[in-house]
Amino acid sequence: MVIFLTLLFIITAAISARFWAKYRKRKKLLSTALLDHQRAIILEKVPIIQKIPPELRYTLEGKINVFLDQVDFYGCDGLDVTEEMELSIAAQACLLIMNSDAWYKHLRTNLIYPGAFKSQQASHSGYIITEHETVRLGESWSYGPVVLSWAHSEQGAINHEDGQNVVLHEFAHQIDQLSGHTDGAPILRKGQSFADWERVFVQAYKDHVQNIEKGRKTVLDAYGAAGQEEFFAVAVEVFFEKPARLKREEPEVYEQLSELFQLDPTAW
Repeated sequence: MVIFLTLLFIITAAISARFWAKYRKRKKLLSTALLDHQRAIILEKVPIIQKIPPELRYTLEGKINVFLDQVDFYGCDGLDVTEEMELSIAAQACLLIMNSDAWYKHLRTNLIYPGAFKSQQASHSGYIITEHETVRLGESWSYGPVVLSWAHSEQGAINHEDGQNVVLHEFAHQIDQLSGHTDGAPILRKGQSFADWERVFVQAYKDHVQNIEKGRKTVLDAYGAAGQEEFFAVAVEVFFEKPARLKREEPEVYEQLSELFQLDPTAW
């Protein structure tokens, strides 16, 4: 009995020590500014950050540090991953969570292809499963990696006013997936009304589908009509890159995203 209790104490102490070591490391990273050369890379590769208020930029840098410590980057199809690639992707991903308590807690791996890549997709019809190959710019997997085309990730960051950003899109899916489902209904901020979120996004999605069917162009990309999860991701892209137009055309969608992320890009 004494041996059992001793072993239990040792195991508990080891787990506690590991937890507190991780906690202290995270806390230190969150309060550490980027190195000068890292900051210069991000400002060049992700120019939208130049618009962010200084107090938010400080918070963003800490979260970039934690992201880089947590996530491993791997190049595919012969791509050599550089510091510039890692910093660019990390900075864009952390834009979404720089002022909220949300975190990519399941993410450990980011796969980067030189350009668009082929992906195997499966469709179900009863007991029949059909696999087909598609060309994609990005993918986001629950409890799995984010996969990105570097050519499109780089261009999406540099052209930060066109409403097209594959990194923001895929990491919006990561935020969505934290609820356990990819359905356009992420875990909301404490106190945020799910009833209001559902009312706004369901109606906005229906309106968007009708607009696309009738050939009407709006601030939201047509791909958002593919499903409510894609509508959410597309809305996140324009929330950061075309905030004034989104607020004008879809004020309630903008309001819900502003509350979710605790950000107001129209004020930057």
